Amino acid sequence: MMKNCFAELEKTGLVPVVTLENAADAVPLASALLRGGLPAAEITFRTSAAARAIALIREREPEVLTGAGTVLTKDALRDALSAGAQFVVAPGFNPSLAEETLAAGVPYIPGVMTPTEIEAAMAIGLCTLKFFPAEAAGGVKMLKALSAPYRTVRFMPTGGITPDNLRAYLALPSVFCCGGSFVAEGRRIAAGDFDGIADTARDTAALVRSIRGGDHV
Repeated sequence: MMKNCFAELEKTGLVPVVTLENAADAVPLASALLRGGLPAAEITFRTSAAARAIALIREREPEVLTGAGTVLTKDALRDALSAGAQFVVAPGFNPSLAEETLAAGVPYIPGVMTPTEIEAAMAIGLCTLKFFPAEAAGGVKMLKALSAPYRTVRFMPTGGITPDNLRAYLALPSVFCCGGSFVAEGRRIAAGDFDGIADTARDTAALVRSIRGGDHV
């Protein structure tokens, strides 16, 4: 399951990071992403709607690879797993959450930004990590420096990713995909602008193809 999940995320190239205030928006959002050619979403646990939103997407739009983001506690983790989250993302590295997620057989992508954090994750067998907050932590230059000694680690930069810098990140051999909130911003979801979100997803998918070639997305 883990290898398949990471392969699908790599194929997508950019995973929309989404915060939903209302679970009723989950299915229209997922449909928009699917229409636009970005069949993945990281639903953040920043609102009480997250678990229900994941469950709805898994039920109604199963072609969309759906993960849980901003998972900070074991309660949130259990809610995410019960809802059917296919991968779990966190802003930092929590060994106890990592162990529980891995025991459930679900991919866990913790956030790191220093060599010490990378080595702590590697010590329990994690080599697919989130570089966060990417731009604030030094961006492409910092990630190049980190990638040099940790050649077995693959990164998902998140935090400040935009259409303008996506190309530079995806060009790094150590980057398997990026996470970005620009595809499905909260204000657009609240306004019901799902056609606009689909258009942005389509533009982003085209950008990924131009960087990586036609086999992606």
